[in-house]
Amino acid sequence: MNLEKRDPGLEDVRLQKFLALCSLGSRRDCEKLIEEGRVEVDGALATDLGARVNAYDQKVKVDGSRVRPVLEKVVLALYKPKNVLSAMEDRSSRPTLRDALNYKGRAKLFHVGRLDYDSEGLILMTNDGQLANRLSHPRYGVEKTYAVRLDAPLPRDAALRLSSRGVLLEDGWQKFDKIRIIKQGSHKCEASVTLHSGKNRVVRRMFAAAGFRVERLVRTRIGPVSLGGLKPGQYRELGRAEVGELEKEVGFDNRD
Repeated sequence: MNLEKRDPGLEDVRLQKFLALCSLGSRRDCEKLIEEGRVEVDGALATDLGARVNAYDQKVKVDGSRVRPVLEKVVLALYKPKNVLSAMEDRSSRPTLRDALNYKGRAKLFHVGRLDYDSEGLILMTNDGQLANRLSHPRYGVEKTYAVRLDAPLPRDAALRLSSRGVLLEDGWQKFDKIRIIKQGSHKCEASVTLHSGKNRVVRRMFAAAGFRVERLVRTRIGPVSLGGLKPGQYRELGRAEVGELEKEVGFDNRD
């Protein structure tokens, strides 16, 4: 933390907001940390949800480790290559996002949501715990768009069923919000699909339930953020306007 430029707003701040600013989750998540007895302020166990702290002059620890606010928020759009695990480390030594992301900045980043190991495309990386929490939460239903290549042509009635009635999977009914056939021939189909669900392998499972195999899947958009011209392994940092649109998407119109 830059002690030369003190933010008056951090000299008297609620403890749960302070923890959220440390990228430890939403304020409710941080209240749970306090309730579970995992937070200390100046060596004393914190139990009062109404407690206020001075971020500059007091030491706050969670599970014994000191935490500090993340004052510079970073959001990156990364093109995750195929056969890369949506994690920062893997015990079986498979390639991870840490390997794919050649990031030179100082921020400690983590990924928002996930993409299947055999899928590719847009994944967001950030140090903003509050934003990541909302983007991942089903309550906010952030739209995601995918480009898919199928192993067979997709009849009009099958496309209509997938976007109207949907298909029954082992974890309930699912349907696409939009489906658009881009190109198809006698043996293949390329399409674009959009849906809100973030369930595991949901696009592949939906097409499988309808009798099709997805040969390639690329996520091209998350809410207002598009993959654009990025190539596998490349990333770009989102500008202030683009981050603002992303925050509006999850109800952060006026985040303090």
